Amino acid sequence: MIALDAKTGLRIPSFGVDGAVDLKQDDDQEIDPLSSEIGIHSTPAIGRNTIVVGAAHKPGGVPTSKTNVKGFVRGYDVRTGKRKWIFHNIPRPGEFGFDTWLNDSWSYTGNTGAWGESSIDEDRGVVYVGVEAPTGDFYGGPRPGNNLFGESLVALDLETGQRKWHYQFVHHGIWDHDNPSPPILANVTIKGKQVPVVAQPSKQAFLYVLNRETGQPVWPIEERPVEKGTVPGEWYSPTQPFPTAPPAYEIQGVDESVLIDYTPELHKEAMDIVKNYKMGPIFTPPVESKAEGPWATLVSSLSGSNWMGGSIDPETGVVYVGSSRGILGISLVPSGTRSDVGYISGRAPGAQGQLTVKGLPLVKPPYSQISAIDLKTGTILWQVPHGDTPDNVRNNPALKGMNIPRTGHGGAAITLVTKTLVIAGEKGTVTQSDGRTGAMLRAYDKATGRDAGAVYMPAQSTGGPMTYMVNGVQYIVIAIGGNINGRPQAQFMAFRLPNNDDARKK
Repeated sequence: MIALDAKTGLRIPSFGVDGAVDLKQDDDQEIDPLSSEIGIHSTPAIGRNTIVVGAAHKPGGVPTSKTNVKGFVRGYDVRTGKRKWIFHNIPRPGEFGFDTWLNDSWSYTGNTGAWGESSIDEDRGVVYVGVEAPTGDFYGGPRPGNNLFGESLVALDLETGQRKWHYQFVHHGIWDHDNPSPPILANVTIKGKQVPVVAQPSKQAFLYVLNRETGQPVWPIEERPVEKGTVPGEWYSPTQPFPTAPPAYEIQGVDESVLIDYTPELHKEAMDIVKNYKMGPIFTPPVESKAEGPWATLVSSLSGSNWMGGSIDPETGVVYVGSSRGILGISLVPSGTRSDVGYISGRAPGAQGQLTVKGLPLVKPPYSQISAIDLKTGTILWQVPHGDTPDNVRNNPALKGMNIPRTGHGGAAITLVTKTLVIAGEKGTVTQSDGRTGAMLRAYDKATGRDAGAVYMPAQSTGGPMTYMVNGVQYIVIAIGGNINGRPQAQFMAFRLPNNDDARKK
C-alpha cells in the first residue's frame, strides 16, 4: 500500500518503509508472502486519520483447505502507515462471538474477509464493514456454529477498531451470501422522526435497513425456521433472518412460478428439466450431487446485487439498486484428495445438464432490473427492466412472431442518481436498430422509472457512471469494455449534457 501526496502526486517517504506498507505483515497470523491466498480487492476507506483495509480471497467453492488465511480488517495511521488496530473477523478466545465457533473451529477456519467497499461516518467516527463467508462458500462442516462475524455487517470505532455493534444476515453461511457492496449511509425521516440508517444491498436481494447508531433493525427482522439439509457432516442453522420490510427486490428461491413461460411448450420443457434438481425458497440448502438425482439445488439468490451495490437520493430517502436474475445449480461432491474440507462444489458423473430451454434462460424475465426502494416507508416504488432484449431471445426461433417486451439483460446495473434522473449503463450488448452492436447508457425518471433517454456505447459498461460540472456544463463519464472496432479494449466515454446556451442556439 502506497501513500501519495494529493497535491504533488509524489510518494510520502515517511509512510512505512520506502513509502509502502506490506499488507501481509502485522496481521496477527503467519502469512506466506508467496503462496498464501489473500489480497485486496477494493479501495481502502479513509476517514479522519485512519485508513481501513479489508482482505480478499479466491472464490471458495473448491477451497484447498479448511485452514485458509483469515481475512482480518485493519486500520492504519494515514500519516505514518503504522497499524492502529486490527479486528478479528473470526474471534479469538475471550472476544465477542467466540462461542459461535464450535469444536475449536475458530483456530483453523479462514476467509471471512471484507473484500467489498466499506463506508465511513466521519461525524460518528464509525466504519461499517461488510464481511464475507468463512471457508468454504457452500460447505461448512468443519466450522460448526453460527460463525460470527461471517456474512455480517460490523460497525467499528474508527480510532480503535472496537466493535460497536454487528448484525449477522446469514447464520453459518453455505450459500456464498457475502456482503459485497458499500453500505449506504443516510438520514431518513421515518414516521416523523429523522433516523440515521445504514442500508445494505445483498446477493440475496434483501435490502437490510438498520439504525447505524445502534444496529437495531428499522423494521423488524424475524428469525424464521429454514430447511435442514442432508449433506454428511454439515452443521445447519435452524433459523435465518428475514426482513419484514422492504420486500425482496428480486426473486428468491426457485419454483414453478419463476420458470420461463413465453409459451406453454417452453414452460413444460422447463418443468421437465427441473425434475432433476431440488427446488425451494431462499435458504434451501445445497445437496450432495447424485447421478440419479438431485443433481443440484437450484438457486436464484445469487442474482440480487453483487459489488455493484446501490445509490441513494439524500433528499427523498429513495435507494436505487440494480439486480440481475438467473438460476444456477449449487451442488457438492466429496472432496477426496483435492481438499481436507470434506465436500466441495461439483457434480456427480452423469449429473450434467444445461439450465436453458432451446437456448433461452430457464428463468422468465426481466433478466436485469432497477428497483426504487423508499426508506421512509420500506416499500418498493417502482421496478423497470434495465437493458434491451438480448439477441438470443429476440431472434430465437421458438419465439418467432411473438412481441417480446424489453426484458433487460446483463448483470446488475450500477446506478447514479441526480436531481431528476437515475442513470445506468447496460452490462451487455445487442444488435441496434442501425445494425451496430453495442449497449446503451440509459436515463430514467427517478420518480416514476419511465424512460428519459438513452445514448449509444460501442461496448458494455464495466463500471458505474459518474458526473461532474465544469463552467456550468455537466458531463457523465462511464467505463466500458469489450470488442470495440474489431479488437478487445477498454476505455472511458464522456458525454456532455446540453445546457441553456445550447437551447438558445437552436
